[in-house]
Amino acid sequence: MNAEIIITEALGKVVEKLYGSVPAPELLQVQTTRKEFEGDYTVVVFPLLRISRKSPEQTGSEIGREILDSLPEIESFQVIKGFLNLKMSSSYWMNRLQDIALTKNYGMGSPSGRTVMIEFSSPNTNKPLHLGHIRNNLLGWSVSRIMEANGHKVVKVNLVNDRGIHICKSMLSWLRYGQNVTPESSGIKGDHLVGDYYVRFDKQYKEEVKELVNGGMEEEQALREAPILQEAQSMLVKWEQGDEQVLNLWKKMNGWVYQGFDITYKRMGITFDKIYYESETYLLGKELVMKGLKDGVFFRDPDGSIWCDLTSEGLDRKLLLRADGTSVYITQDLGTAVSRYQEYGFDTHVYVVGNEQNYHFQVLKLLLKKLGFSWADDIIHLSYGMVELPEGRMKSREGTVVDADDLMDNMIETARETSLESGKLEDMSPEGQEHLFEILGLGALKYFILKVDPRKTMLFDPRESIDFNGNTGPFIQYTFARIRSILRKAASRGYHSRMYGRPMLEKELRLIKLMANYPQIIEESGRDYSPAQIANFSFDLAREFNQYYHEVTVLHEEDRELRDQRLLLLKQVARLLESSMGLLGITLPERM
Repeated sequence: MNAEIIITEALGKVVEKLYGSVPAPELLQVQTTRKEFEGDYTVVVFPLLRISRKSPEQTGSEIGREILDSLPEIESFQVIKGFLNLKMSSSYWMNRLQDIALTKNYGMGSPSGRTVMIEFSSPNTNKPLHLGHIRNNLLGWSVSRIMEANGHKVVKVNLVNDRGIHICKSMLSWLRYGQNVTPESSGIKGDHLVGDYYVRFDKQYKEEVKELVNGGMEEEQALREAPILQEAQSMLVKWEQGDEQVLNLWKKMNGWVYQGFDITYKRMGITFDKIYYESETYLLGKELVMKGLKDGVFFRDPDGSIWCDLTSEGLDRKLLLRADGTSVYITQDLGTAVSRYQEYGFDTHVYVVGNEQNYHFQVLKLLLKKLGFSWADDIIHLSYGMVELPEGRMKSREGTVVDADDLMDNMIETARETSLESGKLEDMSPEGQEHLFEILGLGALKYFILKVDPRKTMLFDPRESIDFNGNTGPFIQYTFARIRSILRKAASRGYHSRMYGRPMLEKELRLIKLMANYPQIIEESGRDYSPAQIANFSFDLAREFNQYYHEVTVLHEEDRELRDQRLLLLKQVARLLESSMGLLGITLPERM
């Protein structure tokens, strides 16, 4: 049984016995002992002083002596101010190793009966996926895996922003300058081709604005009245009116983009349970806006546009429909949210979206509440920080983004160069080598992104991410491959892995203690929507194993029982590395 449960149950009985009062559950606080102190688990004494009516030190000592007498799993205790540190016995930890080995899905939670919907990716069909999308996709995928590990039913969804003024910009630019070029005729991946014309639009737009300003127009007016922008806005109106020519062009160019996206998603290992399209949900959003208008929740401006006044909630007025009747982002988000709840009845809906949209999701929840949807409180915005490069932020319109496909190519090439320098792959087939380089390159990328707390802005350094000696994916991948190599050699010699109850070294106990925390790590990372905690666990376990293996003999241990017991330990370390890295979407190679 989990030590925290054992200690908490015993603590309640001890407090009642010593002080004649049954403590409320919230007073029984047991946590992992901080690294700088001796012990495994710590009882926080301060909440119990209202019952003991004694000093923290005296209370801690009395409880410690009583727990030591009543629990054979406790070896010793120490009181430091208001904290009672308990050290578990070696036999307890050895039993925990046996439990880990015998538990089929160790660390995974029982079915919760809850449905968690997670929206991630949400690309625009006017450009390819870039580095920012990579963080979004990797976070969304990993959080989905972690929520499944916590026992929830997870529905992974993607909302493709396939309509709007930005899409029309790419379409108009292609019409003007494309000369009927296609992905097939150009040899350019579809999403890249369309993205090129989005950049081309912005270049022409800036030239027209400059020309108008030079002709005496105010810049603000020029930004609104540049001919190419006026034409794009006219195209958007035609789209919403169902103009056949515009719709056909839209379908053709979006089709190119989807083919490109599919290739990128497959390479990243990303799949979705359902894909929603803004073009299919914005109409429901418009219906909701009109209903809100009718019910007096929203209001119409003199120019015909529809708004919601959120100033009493400390926000601003929010546009819901433009004067020309076209919708905005929030319109389709309203429709999509309602559609999803009707379809899945989720208990929680997590939106994985960058922190520049914090205000948007505040507004979305408020609007849904005003429309009478009580489940609006079940919406969570996993607001993550931007990814920056040493040279600064990326800008899609100017074509200065780091393309996702190019980045993955570069990561795999770096993995190739680094691995070949080691000179350990001579006996591996060329196909096997290429497969390994893909695993290492993408593992390095995923781990480097996911080891950072999602809420923090991060600086991405490709070269640092693939270091085989640092806090990186390749370091953990190498550790796993090393253990698998040891286990293969052991099997070829007819060795077995089993528990004999032989005394274990302190370094072995440290490995077991780390593994014993795995269920708690999964629970905490699910509660915080943070894959970083899983990444930190994986690194700590890999690092601890390498220190252990550097000093302890395994295959050449002459004592058979000791050798087989150590092989059991190694087998479980490899198993939890594979499990935890799997929650990050990272594959571990059998050999390197």
